[in-house]
Amino acid sequence: MARRASRRKIEMSKFTSFEGRADEPPSASLLSVATAVPPHILRQADVADAAGSLFADRFPDFDRMAHVFRTAGIRTRNTVKPIEWYFEARGWEERTAAYLEGARDLFAAAAGEALAASGRQAADVDTIVTVSSTGLATPSLEARVAERLGFRPDVERVPVFGLGCAGGVTGLALGARLARGRPGSTVLVVAVEVCSIAFRLDQLSKANIVATALFGDGAAACVLRTGEAGLAQIEGAGEHMWPGTLDIMGWDVDRHGLRVIFDREIPPFAQQHLGPAIRAILHKIGIERETIDRFVCHPGGSKVVVALERALDLDQGALDHERAVLSEHGNMSSPTVLFVLDRVRRSGLPRRAVMTALGPGFTASSISLAGAA
Repeated sequence: MARRASRRKIEMSKFTSFEGRADEPPSASLLSVATAVPPHILRQADVADAAGSLFADRFPDFDRMAHVFRTAGIRTRNTVKPIEWYFEARGWEERTAAYLEGARDLFAAAAGEALAASGRQAADVDTIVTVSSTGLATPSLEARVAERLGFRPDVERVPVFGLGCAGGVTGLALGARLARGRPGSTVLVVAVEVCSIAFRLDQLSKANIVATALFGDGAAACVLRTGEAGLAQIEGAGEHMWPGTLDIMGWDVDRHGLRVIFDREIPPFAQQHLGPAIRAILHKIGIERETIDRFVCHPGGSKVVVALERALDLDQGALDHERAVLSEHGNMSSPTVLFVLDRVRRSGLPRRAVMTALGPGFTASSISLAGAA
């Protein structure tokens, strides 16, 4: 897969710099970041035992695949349902109900914490960016919690679907653009995923076993506003998409629900191709690689973290917060990188950090943060 993609001559990139002329509006400030997880904790050892009982007799390759539960770098995960719920075959209706109930609660918890930390109330929010790719909700999630949280009737809503693991970074960049486009407005960005509804008993595939070993549920929220001091200033953002890579990561959809697409070449692809893409993004937004104090990365899995360190020329073990989030929460898709940002924030944001995540497309999304340190 990586070899096929690397032969492609066409590359597509999008870049945005939020710095401009003196008479242009200031960059958006990140006022707060908060996270939330559902109540049910899954120990990885228990999930491995359960997967063995559910798949070993039906999937000849299971014994060879079982090591992924030990090598994924995960100790615990949180899910919207107790582990027993996943022992039964579920259809679209049950999975959607679990998504809607769990995602609403996660949205409300993360958004409430982020607003409180920023000194705002829900009624102060002018625009809501909601990022989610693990379920279908029409009306979208922010509308479903509007009365519970107290959003104004004239709040503007921007639901975003399909970005997968890259959604946390891209959603934050979109929120920054919206805040900067309307100085003085308050923008709430919420990334919420219920990845566990994609656990499938009927899928006897390597990708499904890997998903069972990796996925957790969670949400993260950020508050953005121009013209104020905050945790950091959003300097610029960019995306890079590699054509010919649609089958590396994503969802297939069938009558039972979402079916995960994971290509085994994700870590080597990232190691080979991410570095040049990030350098191009940084060049376009006017940032020198030498000025970056820390990368804040989406930890898709233990092998991906190692690949990221190599691709970004980091010391082995440099992505320590990424490994900690992966160990405690697993891969929650879009909010995961914001969990990492929250940990970095608690330890002290450096003068400049660059967030990056890989997602379906196959796409790299990055955003530069200038901290107050």
